[in-house]
Amino acid sequence: MKVNVVWHPSSLRHRTGSGHPENPERLRAILETLRSEELASSVVWHEAAPANREHILEVHSLQYVQRLEQLAEQGGGRLDGDTVMSADSFDAALHAAGAAIKAVELAHGGESAFAAVRPPGHHACRTRAMGFCLLNNIVIAARFALNNYHLSRVLIVDWDVHHGNGTQELVESDERVRYVSLHEWPLYPGTGATEERGVGNIFNVPRPGGLPRARYVEDLNRAVDSATRSWNPDLVLISAGFDAMAGDPLAHFTLEPEDYTEWVSRWLGFRVPIVSVLEGGYVPERVAAGVVAHLWSMGKAGPPGFHFGPEHAVDSRQL
Repeated sequence: MKVNVVWHPSSLRHRTGSGHPENPERLRAILETLRSEELASSVVWHEAAPANREHILEVHSLQYVQRLEQLAEQGGGRLDGDTVMSADSFDAALHAAGAAIKAVELAHGGESAFAAVRPPGHHACRTRAMGFCLLNNIVIAARFALNNYHLSRVLIVDWDVHHGNGTQELVESDERVRYVSLHEWPLYPGTGATEERGVGNIFNVPRPGGLPRARYVEDLNRAVDSATRSWNPDLVLISAGFDAMAGDPLAHFTLEPEDYTEWVSRWLGFRVPIVSVLEGGYVPERVAAGVVAHLWSMGKAGPPGFHFGPEHAVDSRQL
C-alpha cells in the first residue's frame, strides 16, 4: 500500500503564538509519524507549489486576499479573537491551498491523496477569516476539480467536530457540490442546523457531545447515503479534522482512530479517488493517530489506471 501525502515546509512557519491550539506541533506530529521507520516506505511525498491567484479568486474576493497579503507583509496580526497571522502565514496559506490542488491533480490520475497542511480552511468565508482559517482549501480544491476536469458531482464530507460554515457558505448555491457535515451542536461557530439545506445540497448532522461513538459513525454514514442517493460523486473531498476524537480540548465527541478507517473504507464503494485536507484536531499525538488510520484505508482507493471525468461511469451500488 502506498499513500500520497502533499505538504510544504511553510506550514510549519505559520505562527499563531504561545498557547494557541492551532500550532505547528500538530503538523509536526503527523510528519514525524508518517516518516517513522514503520510507515516511511508506505508514503509517497509531494511538495506543493503555491496556489495560483486565479484559483484562489474563484473562491475569495480580491480585496480579502490583498488584505491577508498586506497583513503578512506588515509582520502579521490578529484577524479576529481566534485567528492569527505571522509574517509567513500568507505564504503558508497559499501553499496549503496549492497542496489541496495538487492532491486533486493526483486524483485526476487515479491516486487518492492527503494534504497535510496548515492553516486549516473550512471556516474561511469569501471575505472573512475566522476559526483559525485563512483560505478555504477544500472549496478551492473543489472548484479546481469542477472547472479543470469538468466534473458534474463533487461530494465534500466534513468530519471536523466544528461546522464548516465557510464551506457551506461557499457551496450552498452550487448544485454540482454536495456538502455533508457531522459536528457538535451547540459549539463554535453556531451554524450547521439540520434545516440549512442550500439548494438541497447541504446535509448537516448536528449532534451533542458525549454520545457513544457508534452513534456518530452511523449518523454520518446515513447522511452520506442520503446525499448520494441517485447522485454518485465523481470525486470525494474530505475536510479531515481530528478534533472529534475523545480527549480533544475544544470539543466533546468520542471518536477513536478506527472510526475514520470505517468511514473511508465504506466510501471506497464509490470507486472514485478520495482527497482529504487537514483541518482541526488539537492533541498532536491523537491527530497523528487519526491521520494514519484514515490513510491506511484511503491507500486502497482508486483502481489502477482510473481517471475521473465527464465520461466516467461511477459504480452506482448503494453504500
